[in-house]
Amino acid sequence: MIAYFDCFSGISGDMILGAFIDLGVPVKWLKNTLSSIPLTGFDISVTSVSRNGINAKSVHVKTEDNVESRNYAEIRSLIQNSRLSPQVKERSLEAFRRLAEAEAAIHGRPVDKVHFHELGGIDAIVDIVSAALCVEYLGIEKIISSKLPLGTGFVDCRHGALPVPAPATLAILRDAPVYGSGIPHELVTPTGAAIIVTLAESFETMPHMLINKTGYGAGKRDLESIPNLLRIVTGNAQNHKAYAQKDRVVLVETCIDDMNPEIFGFVMDRLFEDGALDVYWIPIFMKKNRPGTMVQVLCRTGQKEAVINRILSETTSLGVRYYDVDRAWLSREQITVKTGYGMVQVKRITDTHGAIRIVPEYEVCKKIALEKNIPIRVVYDIIAKEGSQQCLDKKHA
Repeated sequence: MIAYFDCFSGISGDMILGAFIDLGVPVKWLKNTLSSIPLTGFDISVTSVSRNGINAKSVHVKTEDNVESRNYAEIRSLIQNSRLSPQVKERSLEAFRRLAEAEAAIHGRPVDKVHFHELGGIDAIVDIVSAALCVEYLGIEKIISSKLPLGTGFVDCRHGALPVPAPATLAILRDAPVYGSGIPHELVTPTGAAIIVTLAESFETMPHMLINKTGYGAGKRDLESIPNLLRIVTGNAQNHKAYAQKDRVVLVETCIDDMNPEIFGFVMDRLFEDGALDVYWIPIFMKKNRPGTMVQVLCRTGQKEAVINRILSETTSLGVRYYDVDRAWLSREQITVKTGYGMVQVKRITDTHGAIRIVPEYEVCKKIALEKNIPIRVVYDIIAKEGSQQCLDKKHA
């Protein structure tokens, strides 16, 4: 099952919990399961509300907790000593780890000694652990999120007034795609950021899926411009797309007409070291009919800045363009097959119909061709043929 988090109004812990409850997670089950944490003095209340005519669930975690703050080591111990499943523990601990590292970096303290204050109360623990429990209860196998909208203004906390987005939120959302909404409120809380960055495999538009259910979780305030809701859509991947993988990456490009051509090879090597997925040199004609080269680099969002810096520092380019692009690619994996040349590494690729083909690795074939003093195309053909036969034999075994 796939869950798509449509965060058009941002995300917070209570909005996530409300949407999951709206999807069918029983509140009684959630309370009983949370009791496995060695923690007392809390209750979960759920009410139905309407935002711009859309019915949603509003969740409030009532607490009797007199502990003003907990450090990361204490919270980690609470979760580790519970009777929660290993998967729920892992996700909960990962979310709190992100919170702890963000706070540690901001306040200049060791991670284990970081005190969460507002984030260390029972409500934050309940929000984070409940999110992991709901994923397990609903049988969700993959989570994808939309880009996250950020608000403006200031928010009051124990340290005083902080700018929105809060420093902890920005630290947690490093490498996650966001955009400014212009709304003068906090839309993404640190807890909400930690949960979605932990759970989501990617941040993109809604994937190809057969929709099953939709749940709405309400935020605490009414927004004038948009309904203050988180929408979670669950469903299943379409069967005929099962072997096609889809994601969103960044394309960085520039045009160069005044650089020594010998430098391009060096730059390509460095770009791959920076995490580029692919690099292209495209011959073009520029103004005044000057011959030039268009440089295009595909990379993930997290490597965008490194790629841009590499181009601007290693080439004569004065500027670059970059934009998000969608791509679809066939499932592939690295395997080792037995051939007449010994055990060699190849790619096993599965197409959209489930058929498998074997693609030898260039460096492997080059090494064999030089050692045996035979044409590299012969090596390619033999490895592909013998590898394909082995995969076929295993399939019918």
